[in-house]
Amino acid sequence: MTLFRHAKSSWDDTIPRDFDRPLNKRGEKAAVTMGKWVKENGLTFDHVVASPAVRVIDTIDQFVKGTGERIDATWDRRIYLASSATLMDVLRDQSDDYKDVLMVGHNPGMEDLVFDIVPDDGSSPLRDLVWEKYPTAAIARMELDIDSWADIDRKCGKLTHFIRPRDLDAELGPEDE
Repeated sequence: MTLFRHAKSSWDDTIPRDFDRPLNKRGEKAAVTMGKWVKENGLTFDHVVASPAVRVIDTIDQFVKGTGERIDATWDRRIYLASSATLMDVLRDQSDDYKDVLMVGHNPGMEDLVFDIVPDDGSSPLRDLVWEKYPTAAIARMELDIDSWADIDRKCGKLTHFIRPRDLDAELGPEDE
């Protein structure tokens, strides 16, 4: 399972609803960069479930430019600004026909989901990086010890990848550095 936080969005005051915020230029570049990394590292998914917020749709559109692969996402409004518990419910609802799901959504739910799924027992050293910050456009990939999506629960996974845009391009690091 892979979690992908949407890329950096615009805070233009003329956009009345948070749900409608698009990506800014930096976010577009980060999403393309992450797509290229996914392709270069052979990460694959057979299903994508995502928040229908504009910034998530834009993130996926730019990510596809990097991967060169078409993505037909299932839009699930429950993901928009969801808690970890709600995100787990969304995952439990996935068909067992899917072996590797990509979920695209928002913080703090995405980072909380990593903390809930990955035990704090030293088995996943990358967990400390998530603790520092799960920035926009970051990707967390986990191996889950489950037989069915319905079985997903706390402490059932191991974090195998945590990659941030700044790990791939220093210009995509925090703006205050």
